[in-house]
Amino acid sequence: MVSPVDDNEAALPDHGRRPDDHAEFRLAQLLLLLEVCLEKEARLELDRLGVVDFLAANPFLLISDTDRSFHRLRLAGFGAHSLTYAAPGHRFATRRSRLQHDIALLVAYGLATVRIGDGRRYYTMTESGALLAGALSSTYADAYRLSAAEVLNRVRKLSDRALRREFRSWLRADPALFELLWQDVAISRISEIGARRDD
Repeated sequence: MVSPVDDNEAALPDHGRRPDDHAEFRLAQLLLLLEVCLEKEARLELDRLGVVDFLAANPFLLISDTDRSFHRLRLAGFGAHSLTYAAPGHRFATRRSRLQHDIALLVAYGLATVRIGDGRRYYTMTESGALLAGALSSTYADAYRLSAAEVLNRVRKLSDRALRREFRSWLRADPALFELLWQDVAISRISEIGARRDD
């Protein structure tokens, strides 16, 4: 059985946790993202899902104050100078390390499923997932939907090579750290290809 909480989360005291340290919060974000993907007919593999998921929660890594979307996101409740923008490369590494576990939970709970299209494996929500996502009504949920749509519109246009180049810039990551982060993404993609051949 897949546990909703990993060992690292259990070791953290409640007063020392950020919202994204809670599995339930991350699962809700992923459901909202899959809802936006379904509405926009976007098919995201695990690597792109991780990128969009992270940027949707931290939109001002790629959206500057000169962008017309900036003020809409500020009005929706996103802060431009939040402490969450500190060391984004390390925060992405932490979020990315949890992603496979989180998406596996959604699949195990019958809220998401894996499909194959255009020779690639992507994730989408089930009918149960859509019902649950639709029931998520809060100021933050609406803000996250808006942010996810903005980020998705930008990321889906990029080739894999262009996404890698732009994402490194958005993360403001040290080149060596970024190569380690992207190596993890590449390993996940190889694993998915192997699993697809076994299907």
